[in-house]
Amino acid sequence: MDELSLTEIVDVVDEVAAMLQDWENRYGIAFSPSFNITGGEPFLRDDLFEILAEIGGRGFAVFLLSNGALIDGKRAGKLAELRVKGVQISIEGPEHIHDEIRGKGSFTASRAGVGNLLEAGLPVTLNVTISRLNAMHMPEMVTLAAELGVQRLGFSRFVPTGRGIRMLDEMLTPHEVKELYKGFAGLSVPGLDIVTGDPVAAQMHIEPPHDAGCATPFGGCAAGVSGLTLLADGTITPCRRLEIPLGNVRNDSLREVWATSEVLALLRDKSKYRGKCGACARWTGCRGCRAIAYAFSQAEGGGDFLAEDPQCFI
Repeated sequence: MDELSLTEIVDVVDEVAAMLQDWENRYGIAFSPSFNITGGEPFLRDDLFEILAEIGGRGFAVFLLSNGALIDGKRAGKLAELRVKGVQISIEGPEHIHDEIRGKGSFTASRAGVGNLLEAGLPVTLNVTISRLNAMHMPEMVTLAAELGVQRLGFSRFVPTGRGIRMLDEMLTPHEVKELYKGFAGLSVPGLDIVTGDPVAAQMHIEPPHDAGCATPFGGCAAGVSGLTLLADGTITPCRRLEIPLGNVRNDSLREVWATSEVLALLRDKSKYRGKCGACARWTGCRGCRAIAYAFSQAEGGGDFLAEDPQCFI
């Protein structure tokens, strides 16, 4: 892959900073701008620390997503020096489950990385991608997170895309997702926050908005609303798990893409959504997971990123 150079990355960061400053000045909107740096594996880039320094030096909060295997004490200390706000480490279950999914010995390496991060004083989130392969082991993950002393345990649903298309049968049913989320909601572990970015999970304990007819999205799925993803080669997508190219920062203005992309416009338009999501009173604060809806639709022979979320239980 022809990855962006450090110079190109700095240019993009400058463009984003200028764009947000213009919006603040013009519309009086206060932003909390941040970059989530992930991969693949971000530590495979030799200039990672230079990239993080450039982003942080322009006032952005920086978060890192990694498998943790390459984070030794020195690297963890450098992340702390750069004031990285938090690091998310992917752990798919107890050792035998994690190694089955990610390769023999990977659990030990990731756990060592977690220890180095905590020793350096960095906030750490363990994140689990939930499927039928590991759902029954979530209580063990809560115990593991508490034993390690991490601050947060996060979870996200499996997206059946790429090589994951072969695991379509491992997706949980809506009922299974609901029961799992109910179990999480009933947990209280001192010093450990159990969190998720899943828009469906966020709807479990809140009432629909009074103005259920409102069609202006304000929360829920971030795709098209509160963020964009840049792939290693500069390709722009609505979300790191929603693989629909919108352009490329080498040729396209991010500001123009944000304002004129037909895909983003559709993601913001309730009337274009189909199935349960299109008729849902909670659409403004949820919209389901667009990445899962798209991947599942593709697996069924379609390719509709506006389809209903197949695991929604609301």
